[in-house]
Parts: sequence; C-alpha cells; structure tokens
Amino acid sequence: MHRHHHRHRGPGGEEAPERGTGGRGERGPERETTRVQLEMPPQAMERLTRLKEKTEAASYAEVIRNALRVFEALSEEHEKGSEFSLKRSDGQTVAYKIFL
Repeated sequence: MHRHHHRHRGPGGEEAPERGTGGRGERGPERETTRVQLEMPPQAMERLTRLKEKTEAASYAEVIRNALRVFEALSEEHEKGSEFSLKRSDGQTVAYKIFL
C-alpha cells in the first residue's frame, strides 16, 4: 500500500488546509488522511455496493471504516478468548465462528 500525503496550495501559493480537515486549518486539529486504492473482484464490489445501499452510507469509504471498526472490536474480543454466538429470530442461539 502506498501512502500519499498531499499539501494543497491556495491561489497565492500559500499552503491550504489538507482535504478531509473540514477546512479547519490552524483553527482546529488537522485530520490527516491517506488515499487508498483497492482492486476488487466483481463479487466483492457487488457486496460493497449492497452494504453501502443497505446501511445508507454516504460513501464506500464510510462502509469500509465501519467494517474496520467492527472487525477490530471482534478481533480484540477474540484475542481475549471470547466466543461469538448469534440469537436467531426464532430464539435459537448458534455458535458463530468468525476466526478460524
């Protein structure tokens, strides 16, 4: 993965706030972002698109950020020895193996 950090210049050549900072510049904490380009097979892209629509996410990036938060939380619980289960709509509880 390549990391790209871009400084944008204003009309007079002065350094402008980075994109993704909400225009805060020096008035607030600067939020640094990294641009990531992904190559995905068609099936994965379809899944990403479906999740974006189902969750009404504003962007693919929002779907991926949300997925990372969930995966990180589950991974941390797994490291602590937690086991996962699902309770289905009929009340049945079944073991759910996320990490093999």
